[in-house]
Amino acid sequence: MKSREKVLIIAEAGVNHNGSLENAKRLIEVAAEAGADIVKFQTGLLDNLVSKSAKMAEYQVANTGKKESQKDMLRKLLLGFDDFIILADYCKKCGITFLSTPFDIDSIRFLEDLNMPFWKIPSGEVTNYPYLCEIGKTGRPVIMSTGMCEMYEIQDAIDVLNEKGAGNISLMHCNTEYPTPYEDVNLCAMQTMRDGFGLEVGYSDHTKGIEVPVAAVALGATIIEKHFTLSRNMEGPDHKASLEPDELAQMVRSIRNTEEAIGSGEKKPTKSEVKNRDVARKSIVAKRSIKEGEVFTEENLCVKRPGNGICPMRWNEVLGKSAKRCFTEDELIEL
Repeated sequence: MKSREKVLIIAEAGVNHNGSLENAKRLIEVAAEAGADIVKFQTGLLDNLVSKSAKMAEYQVANTGKKESQKDMLRKLLLGFDDFIILADYCKKCGITFLSTPFDIDSIRFLEDLNMPFWKIPSGEVTNYPYLCEIGKTGRPVIMSTGMCEMYEIQDAIDVLNEKGAGNISLMHCNTEYPTPYEDVNLCAMQTMRDGFGLEVGYSDHTKGIEVPVAAVALGATIIEKHFTLSRNMEGPDHKASLEPDELAQMVRSIRNTEEAIGSGEKKPTKSEVKNRDVARKSIVAKRSIKEGEVFTEENLCVKRPGNGICPMRWNEVLGKSAKRCFTEDELIEL
């Protein structure tokens, strides 16, 4: 069994720039410094995204301390198309891949010109047929989050994407609550999707801390997405469920350590432990002084370290044989 490929780590900046291009640039720098593979934003045109009557989610009210329309909230958070051209170029300078999730068809068409490596579909668009069609028509690979989804809804979305010509599809297990309670994470659903759809799976995390995404890697996630922020004290709907810069770096290190520790699955002594085998294992030794010609018995033999003599698994083979020479107490037995 070969070791699997490196886990893809997406640092989700989202709208945690709070509508500031300078904040967005700093988020790119933080993601690059942390060792993430990709930094991801969110692109949308306000009038295409929400209606005037759309209310804030409960978590948005709780995290912002405000009760206003979604439109008024997002008005302060969205960047313009020109800003994303600047950010894509800044990512190149910082040595990290740029990605942004489109939230409407005009944003899909705009981002298509930025030559991103794949599309990241958010959970809220899984049931958006026109949106899925537009994504599929580009022919690019797709990573799709599945928060709030039933299995049949995921299958329906996959069918639309495939019908329209999308590239390879990967699925992200996800829970759309910010922050997600641990009891609602249900990491095993990630494996259910992998078995049910036969597709590569990952995990998009909204819990506090780094334990759950690291655990997801141990369970087979090949993609990890995690929100991060410059500071959880900033005003906005997603900061409370985001990692701060040092935590993002710690998560990346932990994932890299975990994926390395998973290994190939082949059970055999490793290079690092072979040198300890003789030290830790035992051999058959003389329990007391043994004369030449004396028969080996349980009264004159015992088992002790080190393990560079006759293996104790040969105990019955040794019993009853005669000593070919004298042995002193604790001396390794030879046949």
